[in-house]
Amino acid sequence: MNTLTDITQVFGTLYHPKSALVFYESQGAQKDIYVEHFDMDKNGTPINAHPLTEREAEALAKALVTEKQKQTAFLKSGGILPTKILHINPSRDKGAVIWYTKSQKRPLYFIESLGIPCRAAYVPPMVWQATKNSLKVFALSGNKRPTEKTPLYCAPFFNIYEDGRVCMGSVNISIAESACVEDFTKAWEDYFFNSYFSHLMGEVSPVKGNCVSLWKDLVLSVRPFPTALLKANNKTLKNLLS
Repeated sequence: MNTLTDITQVFGTLYHPKSALVFYESQGAQKDIYVEHFDMDKNGTPINAHPLTEREAEALAKALVTEKQKQTAFLKSGGILPTKILHINPSRDKGAVIWYTKSQKRPLYFIESLGIPCRAAYVPPMVWQATKNSLKVFALSGNKRPTEKTPLYCAPFFNIYEDGRVCMGSVNISIAESACVEDFTKAWEDYFFNSYFSHLMGEVSPVKGNCVSLWKDLVLSVRPFPTALLKANNKTLKNLLS
């Protein structure tokens, strides 16, 4: 006789029945509706039948509204749209945002073999383009809000391909389905700056000169980022919109 093995633990998240609603409808021209609420025992058997209470009805309505809000909240603004937002595609499947940030001082992390201390330093103005699963970054030569004709420069960091794509390595990206645009952009900025910079993609320097020497100087001196060292990539903001 074969031995039965309980494999329910490998299914992932398990959902257990907690309660049930039964809707009754009267016959005749004027139909009345009556709702009965059942609790469930540990075997999933309906017990404790009673008319649906006002409190239970309110809890049900709140749950339904919350779920509907989650389905429509992705990339919506939590208030007035931030001025740093340049473009939004709010599609749930292909949602994407383009935004910019001014030059700012951020803590930066480098793997030990680069020989760069993990300290705060000034980064240049940046343009960000992100979906729920991917990120591209570029640099700007000034803090002014960019237009379609604004030239883009290579982001002067490690772990970035020539087309701006960021290699996030082992970073676990988890963007909520209900994330508003403010949470979405903050999450990506945190993912980027809180991960460790490790290597150049294709061994090509993203700046004029030596990238390691540049960042070693910047974290030790805490001087403004020298935008004159940015390397042009022959793209404008309009290229990201097409």
